[in-house]
Amino acid sequence: MNATAAAQAVARPEIWLIRHGETEWSLSGQHTGRTDIPLTPRGREQAHALASHLAGQRFDRVLTSPMSRALETCHQAGLGEQAEVEPDLSEWNYGIYEGRTTKEISDSVPGWSVWNSPIPEGESLEQIQARARSLIQRLLASGGRIALFSHAHFLRVFGGCWIGDSAALGAHLFLDTASISILGFDHENRAIRQWNTRCAP
Repeated sequence: MNATAAAQAVARPEIWLIRHGETEWSLSGQHTGRTDIPLTPRGREQAHALASHLAGQRFDRVLTSPMSRALETCHQAGLGEQAEVEPDLSEWNYGIYEGRTTKEISDSVPGWSVWNSPIPEGESLEQIQARARSLIQRLLASGGRIALFSHAHFLRVFGGCWIGDSAALGAHLFLDTASISILGFDHENRAIRQWNTRCAP
């Protein structure tokens, strides 16, 4: 490997996606976008359990959503002192569907899906895709090992954009609470190295 190729390999980021611990609304299936729901007691236990999985890992940067459920998960996981708040890690803005389950929405809008249906007063698929793509470009430029503490739908969108430049691929990437996923490279291709490793106590 020549010096240029070696430098490029070092610069490539390894991105750890960490979903926050359990909340009352994640239990009930209610869409939780910009409502600042705290972790449940079990959610705090889940977040604390992440610490043993992350112990010994060195991160060049730790970025977290501004929502308290992500911030607390980051702190309980032992990475709070290194954390930087990143607004682009906020969850999907569900507009008028905030706090409602998919079933409740589908009762009034048959066939509704967050992945292919309008979200009045919220973010479209194209808008959240643009947010994820923008963050990916910044992380590609910075390189290093980076931990992202965020939310299920945003991290699924991020994963879809990482492997196929498409938010819609996130529909096929399920995430549990307090799970760890790792994105990186396979030779020249962006790849999923690990997905949805559960760290619950």
